[in-house]
Amino acid sequence: MTMRWYVVHAYSGFENKVKQSLEERIRRAGMEEKFGEILVPTEEVVEIRGGQKRRSERKFFPGYVLVRMEMDDDTWHLVKEVPRVMGFIGGRSDRPAPISDREAEQILNRVQEGVEKPRPKVLFEVGEVVRVIDGPFTDFNGAVEEVNYEKSRLRVAVLIFGRSTPVELGFDQVEKT
Repeated sequence: MTMRWYVVHAYSGFENKVKQSLEERIRRAGMEEKFGEILVPTEEVVEIRGGQKRRSERKFFPGYVLVRMEMDDDTWHLVKEVPRVMGFIGGRSDRPAPISDREAEQILNRVQEGVEKPRPKVLFEVGEVVRVIDGPFTDFNGAVEEVNYEKSRLRVAVLIFGRSTPVELGFDQVEKT
């Protein structure tokens, strides 16, 4: 049989614990040849707090663990009996379905992209109203006109003396309202 990617539903917040428990059970059962990679899909995010850039990880599929494995009765039971695992996603309860190779590739690419180029923790959208918290326009509200994630900058239309004025601000100078 060939190894395919399966999605395991775990208790939210316990994805890494499920991964560790699963790896340990595979070693104890001597089934390493039937299992491949076990992955908790995360991406690196950057936030600016107190003027300092901080990197952290964010799960983009909370409550799910991806497991590359050969599906048979032994491997199915091994995974199902790991504490904090609710079951597999897709297929029937007695025979789970793997995700397509294309879906698995997209998830793996997103994980790799998150390592190479971290995303900002707070995402802004054009048209969204934000409040300025730093600089000469403190306490002004404005609408986001343009977002530049590479430079962590926004162009915000602020109402000054009854006129809309575009202002260039950093992500750390605004907050969502």
